[in-house]
Amino acid sequence: MSAIHIVRDYPHPPEKVWRAVTDPELIPRWTATGAGARPEGFAPTVGTRFKFIAKPKPGWSGVVLCEVLEVREPSLLRYSWQDESGGEVTEVAYRLEPHDSKTRFTYDHTGFTGAGGFFMAKILGAVRTKMLTKGLPAVLNDLDDEAPHTLKPSEPQAALAGPTREPVEHRELADITVRRRARRGGGT
Repeated sequence: MSAIHIVRDYPHPPEKVWRAVTDPELIPRWTATGAGARPEGFAPTVGTRFKFIAKPKPGWSGVVLCEVLEVREPSLLRYSWQDESGGEVTEVAYRLEPHDSKTRFTYDHTGFTGAGGFFMAKILGAVRTKMLTKGLPAVLNDLDDEAPHTLKPSEPQAALAGPTREPVEHRELADITVRRRARRGGGT
């Protein structure tokens, strides 16, 4: 059986990290550094069924079906994870614990079986590592401690652009690609 295990220390209190990883408005801001998934119907309440929706890729619809299995605010969120097309049900757990005036965040995604599961864990592991190393720290640094859903107004959101919350550099590259295709007569 294969699994993903990532541990990161963030120089923020557990409550702030909890807010960043459980607030549906903030989640797309840090997942944008990976596949850009946004939660649909998510609430950190046991029994909540929700979807993560990302950009589809060849062989994948971009939709993952989930159900919240366990919540202990601000220390544990555990949910099931299954591709919309079926397949094995895996589990994701976020564990937050105070550690040397920081928060130790542990991400576990377990239950991958067989060769397909091995490769899926490798692919998702690389994406999750990027999100937790680049995306989440950026959101935490910009999150205003005083207001529950706002980013600091004094700091520009260079990594985010527009209502899609896409990383600027990705949107600009996509625009360049569309312009090149249009010049060649390939459309969008």
